[in-house]
Amino acid sequence: MRFLTVIFALLTSSFSAQAEDLQTAIFAGGCFWCVESDFDKVEGVVETVSGYTGGTLQNATYRNHGQHREAVRITFDADIVSYDQLLYVFWRTVDPTDAGGQFCDRGHSYLTGIFALDEAQAQAARASKAALNGRLGAPIVTEVFPASDFWDAENYHQNYHQKNERRYNYYRTGCGRDARVAALWGDEAPFANKH
Repeated sequence: MRFLTVIFALLTSSFSAQAEDLQTAIFAGGCFWCVESDFDKVEGVVETVSGYTGGTLQNATYRNHGQHREAVRITFDADIVSYDQLLYVFWRTVDPTDAGGQFCDRGHSYLTGIFALDEAQAQAARASKAALNGRLGAPIVTEVFPASDFWDAENYHQNYHQKNERRYNYYRTGCGRDARVAALWGDEAPFANKH
């Protein structure tokens, strides 16, 4: 009887794992270390992968990324967290009014962007952007794009905030990310000054 109970438990856990509604979101929010760190804290996020997207260069790398942006591919369980909720977090962890990069990181590769994987995501992203009009005292410059090739960043960039916590925290503080996000979003900033 115990054997049957164990088999049933294994089958049930296997079915539960398959029953998850896993979906993908791709956001560019400046330094991908910080975007990864923020979304790793969101309940329902299963995996975050740093990478490069939005350009045309094949096999982009940190040293050779062309017109790609640093971005994070987020796998999430839509039964726990919705794409709309991820958009809410995204906006409140970046400065969407900055047309030159993010915080101390300047240049095209650090521009914000939402890369929609289908029309439903594109519509949700555009609606969430429109809802912010007039909120921050400056135009929202973050653009919504159709998703394109995503090139995983080098292994040393993945989970940098966990593998190099001290350096990461020094960088994040020194770059002024949390201070600016807190100044923009106030109590709505979910992770500013909570590292």
